[in-house]
Amino acid sequence: MLNNSLIHPEEARKMIRKNQWNGPTAGMCNGYTQANLVILPKDLAFEFLLFCQRNPKSCPVLDVTEPGCSVPALAAPSADLRSDLPSYRIYRNGILTDEVQDIHSYWTDDMTGFLIGCSFSFEQALMQNKIPVRHIEENRNVPMYKTSISCTKAGRFEGPMVVSMRPIPEKDVVRAVQVTSRFPSVHGAPVHIGDPRSIGIESIDTPDFGDAVTIKEGEVPVFWACGVTPQAVVMNVKPKLVITHSPGHMFITDWTDEEFGVL
Repeated sequence: MLNNSLIHPEEARKMIRKNQWNGPTAGMCNGYTQANLVILPKDLAFEFLLFCQRNPKSCPVLDVTEPGCSVPALAAPSADLRSDLPSYRIYRNGILTDEVQDIHSYWTDDMTGFLIGCSFSFEQALMQNKIPVRHIEENRNVPMYKTSISCTKAGRFEGPMVVSMRPIPEKDVVRAVQVTSRFPSVHGAPVHIGDPRSIGIESIDTPDFGDAVTIKEGEVPVFWACGVTPQAVVMNVKPKLVITHSPGHMFITDWTDEEFGVL
């Protein structure tokens, strides 16, 4: 059986393109950077780029394609954003209308793709520091939640920050902060530690995206800004058409995580 954690990104993308893998990508291609995806028409691209610039914690931009080009030239020049993610979401007027494995039929000549940093990219570093990553242990998608934290508005784009949650043993919380702080391009340090109600999350057991995971005795919920934030913003702004990754189903780049490490 193929060990998905050890394969090269190009091999993983080929599997995905052939519909041989359509599940979440957490734990795949260990050591390589994963990215969230937002595709929108050219007339919205500048406003969205400005939104990302004003909200770098939630939306750290890794690569942007030329309008009409589906190849992320910096992140993976052999890839195609129309087919190389396991699952995509189609939003029309802010409403999720479809979830598909290929977006060729939705693609137009004015589409611009944004690859945004993903917290999956620092999970290998957490595990190398013997800090558990529960959704990988339980073979689930990471739990994600809308919060009461407002993003900074840019043009038509505004809405709530989305966060991902990982239960961390109390003794390891400081180390988890130190480890993830090294990766500001993939969300960096947590935005909140502890009581979820303080950031507007009423039930930790019912995430807005992804799957609930076990929080064991002696563990603390730790929350990182999440690249699913644009999806919450899209639902709020209601543009005519936006395409995103399905939460947890990321684009795997050719970059290594260490290329984005600092300190």
